[in-house]
Formats: sequence, C-alpha cells, structure tokens
Amino acid sequence: MSNTDSFIEEVTEEVRRDRLFGLIRRYGWIAVLTVIAIVGAAAFNEYQKSKARTAAENTGDALIAAVASSEAEARVAALGDLTTESPNAQVVADMLLATHQIEVGSGADAASTLNGITTSGLETPEIYRQIAAFKAVLANAKDTSVADRRLALEALAGPGMPLALPAQEQLALLSLEEGDVDGAIEQLQALIQDAAVTAGLRNRASQLIVALGGTPADTAPVLADQ
Repeated sequence: MSNTDSFIEEVTEEVRRDRLFGLIRRYGWIAVLTVIAIVGAAAFNEYQKSKARTAAENTGDALIAAVASSEAEARVAALGDLTTESPNAQVVADMLLATHQIEVGSGADAASTLNGITTSGLETPEIYRQIAAFKAVLANAKDTSVADRRLALEALAGPGMPLALPAQEQLALLSLEEGDVDGAIEQLQALIQDAAVTAGLRNRASQLIVALGGTPADTAPVLADQ
C-alpha cells in the first residue's frame, strides 16, 4: 500500500507541475507586463518629481535674479519679463511685480497686475485670488472712487470669506474718509468683537476707536497673529 500511495503522490505532483507550467506558458506574459508596468510607473513618478524639483529651483533662481538689482525700475522690468512653468509660481512672481510697481509709484500698473491674478483661472487657488483682489483695491486707491472701492471690499468682506476682517477694517477707513466718524466707529466695534479677529487687527481697530473719541467695546478672546 505504501508503494502504491507513493506512486499516486508522484503522479499527482507531476500533474500539478505540468498544469503550473502550462499556466505559466499561457499567462506568464501578464505577470511580466505587470512587473514592467510597476517599474515603469515608479520610474515615471521619480522623473516627474525630479522635473518639478528642477522647475522649482529654476523659478527660485529666476526670482532671486530678478529682484537682485538695486534699482526698483530694473526689478520691475525683470519681473515683468519673467514667466514660470507653474501657475502658483507665476502668482508669486506677479505678487512681487505688483509690490515693486507700487514702490516706483505705478499703483495703476500694480492693480492691473493683481487683477490679472484674480482672473487667472481655476489653476490659481482661491485664496491667492482673494489676496490679489484685496491688494489691488489698496494699490490703486488714489485713482479709484470710494464707491468703487467700497463695492470691491464688500465683496471680500462677506461671511466666510478668507479676508473678511481686513476688508471690514478697510471699509471702516472708507467711512472715515467720507467723514462718517460714527459709522467708522460702529464698524470697528463690530470688528474687534469678532471671534476670529487677530490680536494685531484688534489693537489697530481699538487704537483707531480711541483716536476717534470712542471707547472700545468689551472683546472676546482673540486669535494670535500668525
């Protein structure tokens, strides 16, 4: 019986091997392609990372070179000619350009540059567009009517907007610019009582209330400035 069992086991094992080799011959190419795909995907991923890293380094070098000049006009020219491969990097370049345009007294050009960011498409994060819109209002304040500035700031000061509190501060300053002292104090009082107000913004608003002859209202705990 032991010899018979041994023979049966040998035959069974041989059949299993034959079936295994048959499956390998039939489907082995799938395993090979899977391995090739995995290796290829890993290599492509590393290539993409290397490409992104190189692009970021090139952009950083270009920005440093553009602002290296001691002449503000030269920095404006260099930044104006600069283009980047990344939408986010281009936002940084345009923000720098607007800053230097303001430095040389070209508020209208700075506002135009910043407004270009606000309309740059879905590739640009919303927070960048909000910041650009806010800075554009301030950049060209001298040549923009109070009504137009108020309209732009009210759009930024809505509930849930990321720059709502700074926009509300500017709205209070607009009221003051129009001679509405009581309205400005009322807006500032509401601002300092907002639960999301930062310490720096609350202090500015409180000091302005005092300067206008008011008394700052009791305030809730404030967020630390970042």
